[in-house]
Amino acid sequence: MNPFPDDIFTEPENVDPDGLANLGPLRRLAGVWEGRKGQDVNPKADGPERREYVERIEMTPIDPQANGPQLLYGLRYHVRIIAVGEETTFHDQVGYWLWEPATGLVMQSLAIPRGQTALAGGAATDTGLKVSARRGETEYGISSTAFLEHAFRTDSYTLEITFHDDGSWSYVSDTMLAVRGQEGLFQHRDRNTLTKVAEPRGNPLMRREDGLDL
Repeated sequence: MNPFPDDIFTEPENVDPDGLANLGPLRRLAGVWEGRKGQDVNPKADGPERREYVERIEMTPIDPQANGPQLLYGLRYHVRIIAVGEETTFHDQVGYWLWEPATGLVMQSLAIPRGQTALAGGAATDTGLKVSARRGETEYGISSTAFLEHAFRTDSYTLEITFHDDGSWSYVSDTMLAVRGQEGLFQHRDRNTLTKVAEPRGNPLMRREDGLDL
């Protein structure tokens, strides 16, 4: 059955403007985070390469967003990752984490500056979050440049986050790649544990109501 209402235009009324207070399971991600024990396994011509990395993630609440009757709260984020012993960024990523209180839907949109975007969907678990996307899907899919499709085709993406009692959280990211000239799929895995180094600012609407600069 179609789960959506017949009226696709009317937006919800009396929406709570406090983005931070309405993030549901995403609330624990809000803030600035750092991790110094990241592990990356990626494909190379002569076999898998393993690297350790440091990471910084900034997650900032956004104002409530509506698609007609659908109401979403979320976080805008920026990830920067540097391999241990190096100075240049080897992974930069921006996007949004989104939460739909009415259904429990969790989404992650992401973009990386190598010509790739994805929208992953999922839900909260008892201990964290899990989202996924697949190449070719029109709802939760992956879009890549012609070169990436040719050389390092991404067939699927899964991200699982685990919340810890001390306030930190960890993740395991699995990207299944079809690498040109290599048999089978390569499991490109990243993992790290993040610790909060700064509290989040309120979303723009709340800051304006409080008389603060946006």
